[in-house]
Amino acid sequence: MTGATPVGSRGRTRALRTLSIAIAIALATVLLFFSLRGIEWRRVWLLVEHARPAWLALALALSTATLFLRACRWRVLLSAEASVSVPDVFWATCAGYFGNNFLPARAGELVRTYMISAVYRLDLPFVLATALCERIADAVTLVAIASIVLLRLPAQSGAVAKAIPLFAALALAGAAAIVILPLVGPAAVRIIERIPLPHGLRSRLVAVFEQGLRGLRAFHHLGRLSAFCAFSAAIWILDAVATTIIAKALALSISLPVAFLLLAALGLGSALPSTPGYVGIYQFVAVTVLTPFGLSRTDAIAYILLAQALSYVVIGAWGSVGIARYRRTRRPE
Repeated sequence: MTGATPVGSRGRTRALRTLSIAIAIALATVLLFFSLRGIEWRRVWLLVEHARPAWLALALALSTATLFLRACRWRVLLSAEASVSVPDVFWATCAGYFGNNFLPARAGELVRTYMISAVYRLDLPFVLATALCERIADAVTLVAIASIVLLRLPAQSGAVAKAIPLFAALALAGAAAIVILPLVGPAAVRIIERIPLPHGLRSRLVAVFEQGLRGLRAFHHLGRLSAFCAFSAAIWILDAVATTIIAKALALSISLPVAFLLLAALGLGSALPSTPGYVGIYQFVAVTVLTPFGLSRTDAIAYILLAQALSYVVIGAWGSVGIARYRRTRRPE
């Protein structure tokens, strides 16, 4: 009898994972169907085949730079508990993005969390809380960017405009949690302590909750918050510039405001259940966002395929090095 619960729990976990994968595949299939209808594949091939190498090289360099800045930004939050080195956080960040691109269910967040936790003996809930808070902060930023761009551009992407209120509500709820939960933490702990659960389980829940609150409190420091915002601004500006440069490589034109809108839509779309690499979601977003601003559906698909390929190159190269480095240098238990 004592072993029945873990077995049942593992079974439910497998069932939920299977359901999540099935939903992601179904969503990708539907979105690809609507995105790829009427595409002139010969033109897609010609655009990609004649892409300008110098612009591609610059885009790769900028993508690497933003990856480094993301690592520095995460380090700002981790510094609330420990002095972590830039190289360690960079390689963990690379490995995490590798996981998000090549593994299902955004497993990369767990990959980078485990790597930093294992190297610096930091509590897993604290490290994971900082990683998730980083994502929430990005969502809030993306919603703000999309809202500003949609107000200023003469043409508007109806589907994106309609989706913004929903994502705005979710992002603001996450931001409110970051602000409020640490303030009401002691009261929440007292509530958990009164739940009729076995003492050992209740103690573990309290410990995990308190460690998670420490991760949220990383934002409750003016210096860390200022540094985090500065890094975020640099990251999204460089990403937008890289977007325009990839378009130039294909002899296409994407203005900086449209690039910001595309990045916002891609970032928000990545929150949906997705296959590794966000197949289907990214194609649908590119066609939906770019066609109202002068690009054909074929051009939009050519752009997003090349952009994803470059992302795979950057993240695949740095991420695989990061994972290999961790395996060689991790400290013994």
